[in-house]
Amino acid sequence: MSFDSAGARGSGIAISVREVSKHYVMFERPEDRFKQMFVPRLERLIGRSPRRYFRDFAALSGISFDIGHGQTVGIVGRNGSGKSTLLQIICGTLQPTSGTVEVNGRIAALLELGAGFNPEFTGRENVFLNASILGVPYKEMEWRFDDIARFADIGPFIDQPVKTYSSGMYVRLAFATAINVDPDILVVDEALAVGDEAFQRKCFARIEDIKDKGGTILFVSHGTQAIVQLCTRAILIDGGEKILEGSPKMVVSQYQRLANASSSSAAEIRAAIVALNANIKVGPVSSEAGDSKRDAGQRPSAESIAPKIETYNAGVKDRINSQSEDGLADYFDANLVSKSPLVLERRGATINDVRITTLNGHRANILRLGKRYLMQYSVDFDEEATDLGFSMWMKSLDGVLIAGVQSNGSPSYRMRQVEKGDTINISIEFTCLALPGIYFFNCGVSGTIGAEQIEMHRIIDAVTARTAQEADLIATGKIDLGSSIRMTRTKRGEPIVRSYKN
Repeated sequence: MSFDSAGARGSGIAISVREVSKHYVMFERPEDRFKQMFVPRLERLIGRSPRRYFRDFAALSGISFDIGHGQTVGIVGRNGSGKSTLLQIICGTLQPTSGTVEVNGRIAALLELGAGFNPEFTGRENVFLNASILGVPYKEMEWRFDDIARFADIGPFIDQPVKTYSSGMYVRLAFATAINVDPDILVVDEALAVGDEAFQRKCFARIEDIKDKGGTILFVSHGTQAIVQLCTRAILIDGGEKILEGSPKMVVSQYQRLANASSSSAAEIRAAIVALNANIKVGPVSSEAGDSKRDAGQRPSAESIAPKIETYNAGVKDRINSQSEDGLADYFDANLVSKSPLVLERRGATINDVRITTLNGHRANILRLGKRYLMQYSVDFDEEATDLGFSMWMKSLDGVLIAGVQSNGSPSYRMRQVEKGDTINISIEFTCLALPGIYFFNCGVSGTIGAEQIEMHRIIDAVTARTAQEADLIATGKIDLGSSIRMTRTKRGEPIVRSYKN
């Protein structure tokens, strides 16, 4: 394992992991540890085959990948899959049993925040102590201290012993110390949700700043939204093995599929993901941050899992006669469909016939801004269930959540009970506020079977729709805020007013 701080940004590979494995010796009873120290040696002396009083546990098995300078890579996986162990090995706080890791550049790690803090020291003293652990010279830390104190924003407590801090103040100072050292490489382990909302936004802004400056970021998160939003590539780890690497949206979708699987079907789903990974070609690592989004390019055979939406055919003739007041129609384009909706495991319910329609019942996937529509689907129940909730999510083409509806969030919108063999028809009315572009619609049903609240069925990317282009739009981004602009010009004492509104 090697660490090279000379190879700064822009010089190829930032992190290279090669066949890394980590094994632990597990003893069933305390006395087995003592026996393992002496009994096998005695048995060898008398010519017997030595017995083992332990079992081998592989936390990681043969993991390999490269991360180029300027790339942002996310790691996802179920609890106990080995994600944190892998990050500790990359940061050098844990040694691998076999394999090699090469890190080129200054690395800052947000693993166990504040792990090096002394509770008897003041916040100021702990900042300098933690900086020395990170390898930052004292002189450099002196001129960085004001930025750290400003970022942590804990006021005069910076000169009080850390043992007097609240848990929120503790992690704020730890995060500020680790994040403000201008790292070439930032490694984060579930540390993106510290403090209140304002501080979380500050943390994300700082991470985005490191990313924009060409820094390399590797982080673990169960928040799939952050993976899709921040990353150019993602890796799925399960059972200590890397089972999938590719675009964030595809990896997150497969992770959700695996995380929602029952124990009886998890092995089958895992095998399908491993087979998918065999058909994906990860491109060469680029040293340019701007090229990193191409690193997870897939062969055409993988397109069935990572849906590609065909270009909208402006001349499509299959229009439904549902004219709006201005004479422009919303309609259904048969070419604009999800190439492969991801159907999660059915656990007592099956969603069917998912569609978007106008209020008068015409099917549509070319939508008009500001007009109301219905998201409709039916659910067949194979099990008796209680406390049922139904949902719809609207996501952008890159998988970021735009808006959604979840009836299980309110007791008054839940359905109390269904019997085996029941069919429930769901109709969710909504206003199209999404600006022109392509969007995915997901749907799901949850309920309680026995004493367990579960996701009974869910379809990701069930429907694809496009918001049609509009003339003279002043709105930008993803959502129309219904904004207006008022401009007043004073000429010769007379105000001239002009107003613009979407």
